[in-house]
This record gives sequence, C-alpha cells and structure tokens, in this order.
Amino acid sequence: MVSGLSMRGANWEFRAHVRNRHNGDESVEVVGGRPGARAIRSFGPDRIFAVTGSRKRGAARATVGELSLADAPRLPLG
Repeated sequence: MVSGLSMRGANWEFRAHVRNRHNGDESVEVVGGRPGARAIRSFGPDRIFAVTGSRKRGAARATVGELSLADAPRLPLG
C-alpha cells in the first residue's frame, strides 16, 4: 500500500529497494497501477505500508497508526 496516492482500484507489487551510495537516498520501486497497467513508480520507504486485513478500508485510514516499512520492515531492506 502506498500512502498519499489515491488511485481507485490500483494494485502495486514490489520491484526493488534502491539505495544511492553517493548521497544515501533510498526508494522503493513498485510496478502496477490501475487494472491492466504495468507502470513503474518510485516512492520513499516511509510511504510504503504492508497490506494487512481487509482491503475494504480506505488507503488514508489504513495507514493511520501503522508503521511504514521504513520503520518496521518485514524483510531486511539492506
């Protein structure tokens, strides 16, 4: 789930965790979008949240009080 991105019906799949060795910036690449789309987008790790529970909740409400993958990674990003 991507925080701050309101695209109704969009699905995103993890593609890569990228770390720039020169300036220390990190991003998470995802692929997907609306049904049938295969767009590649990059977001900061602080905007990526694991999908938990029912998908009926709104994206904005789903991230309230939850830790992003930058704060509580499910897998090591390094």
